[in-house]
Amino acid sequence: MDNNYFVDSDKLSEAALKRKHELENCPEKRTDHMEYMEGMERINPEIREKVISQMNECDFSLYTARDVNAALNHDNCTVDDFKALLSPAAAPFLEKMARKASRETEKHFGNTVYLFTPVYIANYCENYCVYCGFNCYNDIRRMRLSMEQIEHEMKVISDSGIEEILILTGESRAKSSLEYIGEACRLAGKYFRMVGVEIYPVNTDEYRYLHECGVDYVTVFQETYDSDRYEQLHLMGHKRVFPYRFEAQERALMGGMRGVAFSALLGLSDFRKDALATGLHAYYLQRKYPHAEISLSCPRLRPIINNGEIDPLDVHEKQLCQILCAYRLFLPFAGITVSSRESESFRNGIVKIAATKVSAGVSTGVGDHESKYSGKKNSEAEGDEQFEINDGRSLDKMYKDMSDEGLQPVLNDYLYV
Repeated sequence: MDNNYFVDSDKLSEAALKRKHELENCPEKRTDHMEYMEGMERINPEIREKVISQMNECDFSLYTARDVNAALNHDNCTVDDFKALLSPAAAPFLEKMARKASRETEKHFGNTVYLFTPVYIANYCENYCVYCGFNCYNDIRRMRLSMEQIEHEMKVISDSGIEEILILTGESRAKSSLEYIGEACRLAGKYFRMVGVEIYPVNTDEYRYLHECGVDYVTVFQETYDSDRYEQLHLMGHKRVFPYRFEAQERALMGGMRGVAFSALLGLSDFRKDALATGLHAYYLQRKYPHAEISLSCPRLRPIINNGEIDPLDVHEKQLCQILCAYRLFLPFAGITVSSRESESFRNGIVKIAATKVSAGVSTGVGDHESKYSGKKNSEAEGDEQFEINDGRSLDKMYKDMSDEGLQPVLNDYLYV
């Protein structure tokens, strides 16, 4: 693979455009998305096979109001109850689901809501994912921050009061090496109490290295658990390999990480099946690794630069609320994050029902937190955004709004001795 196709340029080369056309229109020219590439670690596929099998076999149309009522009356939510709660038959029960989910959330998390912010340190990417603003064929302003620039970004964010940070890059080993990411994580340890990463999946020994660099948890979006749809959306790059991505959280736990987060990008495929698979993935992994801290995210598609028409397929706020309530009832101890992809009003409401964590002071661009906070733009140290956010509240505003909702905003819940 040519590692130079993603360099900054005004337009793609003729060869790159030809390759892009081939990938989009000639499936036979793509690599097998179920085959591991050289250097990719293979682990026991038992959980993957179980999750995908159960997802494929599920027929949501078979569930009735009686099944939903039974699920809501059970003290412990079974896998079959979870399916019923995700089914169309559960839609009329949304208010009842929300009340029960709210009681479960309060039982296990009190009235706290955790605040964090993401920081993008690079947006170079070797993957061609048709829905993502960072994809290698999207003509955007690319940037990789130096360590000096990263430290400046982190100081700006830390000065705002944030104590937990999530470090993100585009998926390019060539531009964002493991050592580069590790050094950024060590820097983050100077300013933040908790550090997470959302980067390209790596092998167990590489997750162990990142853990030694101070990383507490790893987030990986499977995007969609429908392998056929996955193949249609991920046309090139290491991300094209479906099983390797699926197994990332388990490798992270094997590498010593304290916690892992799961998500499908709702709207890429059948959202009910993707939500089912996400919940089952977390459920079976926690049963295998009971010490692990498990959390779920529920992002929906958002418009990207050069394509403002991207929208989630049939996933409206009521459907999203149903999914989140089902997650809470099925996995009562799991953290649930609702990102700035969602509106201010939705996030204000869902934290009183099922969500336990929200982002604040968010930017999905590279190197622009200072301009976001102060209005002083530095175009030489800024790269384009991955997607458009919907809720751009600052930490101070988010803190006040959560307090006004009767919640206790928390910046960090760990004591280090």
